[in-house]
Amino acid sequence: MIKLLDDSDLDRSLRADVQAGLTAPVKTLPPKWFYDNRGSELFEEITRLPEYYPTRTERAVLAEAAPEIARITDAKTLVELGSGSSEKTRLLLDAMLARGTLGSFVPLDVSATFLSSSVETLIAEYPGLGVTGVVGDFAQHLGHLPDGDDRVVAFLGGTIGNLVPDERAAFLTSLRQALHPGEWLLLGADLVKDPAVLVPAYDDAAGVTAAFNRNVLHVVNRALGGDFDPSLFEHVALWDPQREWIEMRLRSTVAQRVRIAGLDLTVPFAEGEEMRTEISAKFRRAGLASELGAAGFELRHWWTDPRSWFGVTLAQAV
Repeated sequence: MIKLLDDSDLDRSLRADVQAGLTAPVKTLPPKWFYDNRGSELFEEITRLPEYYPTRTERAVLAEAAPEIARITDAKTLVELGSGSSEKTRLLLDAMLARGTLGSFVPLDVSATFLSSSVETLIAEYPGLGVTGVVGDFAQHLGHLPDGDDRVVAFLGGTIGNLVPDERAAFLTSLRQALHPGEWLLLGADLVKDPAVLVPAYDDAAGVTAAFNRNVLHVVNRALGGDFDPSLFEHVALWDPQREWIEMRLRSTVAQRVRIAGLDLTVPFAEGEEMRTEISAKFRRAGLASELGAAGFELRHWWTDPRSWFGVTLAQAV
């Protein structure tokens, strides 16, 4: 396993994000801090909820498209950013191995423990495949990915939507710089649709997403000596039709003051004050093509489901 992040890096990053986010005029915490071990487990549970259509819809698209993706790319190396359990990636691995070109798989994830477990499972399931886990942040470490030819970088699950437009542009440009001309980006993007479908996917009846959202408070408490009482924060999910994204927020149900001992910081919250913890942008094909083109990619192939709820894009570095 390659470690581009260690505990001290994560601690510095968390401290900077919490200090900046909790002292801003509109409070925020970045969504990457959801994903400690418990947060990763909760997200895996979310992907199995009836309201949460993205995972199963993307999986269905990939199941149909994977042989074609393998044929088009003739990939020797598959890289996955933010790999999690790599469950959907098995569809690509199976197709690429059947094609006879794939020799290595490189999953990158910020959670070392979760990644280590996933890598062990993959090595057992695919004994002839070279699997190298990379503990890293796709926002920082794209230039440190193992080099090679005929690489496909998979960025699935609609995670691209967690980045605001400027962050997406920086990410895509950085990824393009890390790739050779002719190499590929396989991008999963959730598409604009009826808010009656969108909102419940982020506010499920069982309350799993609410627990996932509040988990960021547990992370801050444990890592930085915070005294957040998560029960005093209400999960909020809403659709912003102008920006075409879902926002997740935590709303303080009382006026309170939160102490973050590790930062020597006291944070006031008014009753009803909301703190943004995630955006999840939804896309249209033309917009994706434009953003990819600005970063040096050309959209070559596009797959979607019969309802056009989720898009899988194969773009080539030019």
